[in-house]
Amino acid sequence: MAENDLAQQAAQDQTPSFGIEKIYIKDLSLEIPHAPQIFIQREAPQVGIELSNATTQIDEGVYQVVTTVTVTSKIEDKTVFLVEVAQAGIFQVRNIPAENLEVILSVTCPNILFPYIREAVSDIVVRAGFPPVLLNPINFEALYAQQKQQPEATTH
Repeated sequence: MAENDLAQQAAQDQTPSFGIEKIYIKDLSLEIPHAPQIFIQREAPQVGIELSNATTQIDEGVYQVVTTVTVTSKIEDKTVFLVEVAQAGIFQVRNIPAENLEVILSVTCPNILFPYIREAVSDIVVRAGFPPVLLNPINFEALYAQQKQQPEATTH
C-alpha cells in the first residue's frame, strides 16, 4: 500500500503543470512633451507601436515574463504622447519539455499579459486627455515563429 502511495506521489510530481502566480505592472510611464500646446492641434496623429518580451527564471519552475509595449503618437515630427507599459507575470511552469517551455514563455504568457497591457494603455491615454488607443490583438505565435526563423536566415 505504501509503495502504491509513493508511486502515485512520484507520478503527480512529474505531471506537467502551468499556473499564474501573479500579474502586475512592472513599469508604466507617460510623456506629453509638448503639453499644453499639443492639445489644440487639429491634425490626426500617427500612432506607432513597439513590442518586446523578456523572460527570467526566478526559481526552479518559476518564471517572470515581462511584455513591454511602447505607444508613440506623433504629428509630423512632434511627439503628442509616449506611453510605455511593462506588464509582468510570474508563472509556475513545471515538468514541461524544453521545446514546449520556450513556446509557453514566448507565446502563452504574453497572450495572458496582453489584455492587461491593452487596458492600461487605453486607460492612461484617456486619463491624459486624449482619445483612447485601442491596441489590436497580437499574434504572439506568429511573432515567435518569425523570431525562430531569423537566426536561420542569417546563418545560411
